[in-house]
Amino acid sequence: MKRVVVTGMGCVTPIGLGVNEFWDSLVAGHHGIAPITKFDPTDGKIALAAEVKDFDPSQVMENSEIRKTDLYAQYALVAAHQAMEDSGLADKIEPSRFGCYVGSGIGGLGTMIKETEVLLNKGPNRVSPFFVPMMIANMASALIAMRYGAQGPNLPVVTACSTGTNALGEAFRAIKAGGADAIIAGGAEASINPLAVGGFANCMALTTTTDPDRSSIPFDADRSGFVISEGAGILVLEELDHALERNAPIYGEILGYANTCDAYHMTAPHPEAEGSAAMIRGAFAEAGMTPDESLYINAHGTSTPLNDKTETLAIKKALGEMATKVAISSTKSMTGHMLGAAGAVETIACLQALRTGIIPPTVGLTNPDPDCDLDYVPGVAREAHPQTALTISLGFGGHNAGLLMKSGVK
Repeated sequence: MKRVVVTGMGCVTPIGLGVNEFWDSLVAGHHGIAPITKFDPTDGKIALAAEVKDFDPSQVMENSEIRKTDLYAQYALVAAHQAMEDSGLADKIEPSRFGCYVGSGIGGLGTMIKETEVLLNKGPNRVSPFFVPMMIANMASALIAMRYGAQGPNLPVVTACSTGTNALGEAFRAIKAGGADAIIAGGAEASINPLAVGGFANCMALTTTTDPDRSSIPFDADRSGFVISEGAGILVLEELDHALERNAPIYGEILGYANTCDAYHMTAPHPEAEGSAAMIRGAFAEAGMTPDESLYINAHGTSTPLNDKTETLAIKKALGEMATKVAISSTKSMTGHMLGAAGAVETIACLQALRTGIIPPTVGLTNPDPDCDLDYVPGVAREAHPQTALTISLGFGGHNAGLLMKSGVK
């Protein structure tokens, strides 16, 4: 089996357009949550979102291409550009050995809304010929592959809020098994619009608070739902020898991955957390490791009453007594919930924590829930020098995914 490392990273987030800006915001404890500006929310229940600010796709895309590309795919293309520039991989890999696994939990919902309005107001003959390719959730992966000549495996994952982590994990497995030398992987989402916000609100998933500082507060007793967010996280995963031969930057090594399903409910986690606990154990099993005090966990931590309580139980079941000794935080307290992009962006946060020795905080955690009684690094970042990191993603439909990694290679 091959060893797999990360040689490039890129992100578009509500707290930074690029890894450095994103990481600086996390360490400083700055959140990106504010009143919704993408549409008039007056008639709805939800006032807040974590929107991407100052995004300009024209830096990497022609205007003609932008007009034919949904916003979620634009986010993905810009983040992929950052990751590929960072990696220096372009033109240094055989196209047939180069893949792309970029997914989206929802895909081009903005395009769906726009073209539905055209259909209702002007009839079917006026629907854009680009409607289908703009809307479908595989198109970001296809467009990135076209841009970089990635003719190898291409597998856009769709597993709701676990999408980004599953995409990275499946890419890791493909390289590990020898199916590719490098894969661009991650997730993207752009669903801050009246339809998605209304749908999430009516299934009781979103917070209705109007206070940005008390909105996304994972593990706090006052939490009341997640804050919808958007953006993209893209990483370049590469076979170790291939990376070493070209003297590529190496941010960390992927050690283990696991993917389970609760098989229980459309939106709620299983109350006994057996599936998510099995996922955590599975990631360590593939790595051939047991958790110790040097572990950092980037929790799914959505700030919903059910998720945070159940995730705490899953960590306890999987880690046993060690659960109380490891540092855990939810960066969704700052980014909001980026849906299909969340797992990839949170993997970047894990790798940065390993590289810098700093664990980002769970901001807004001031009134801990007694059922969430682990070390969630409240309020401010902590210097801790973790040796391994685990990112956890738990999606609607019971999808559980986890990725275990370490810094550097030995």
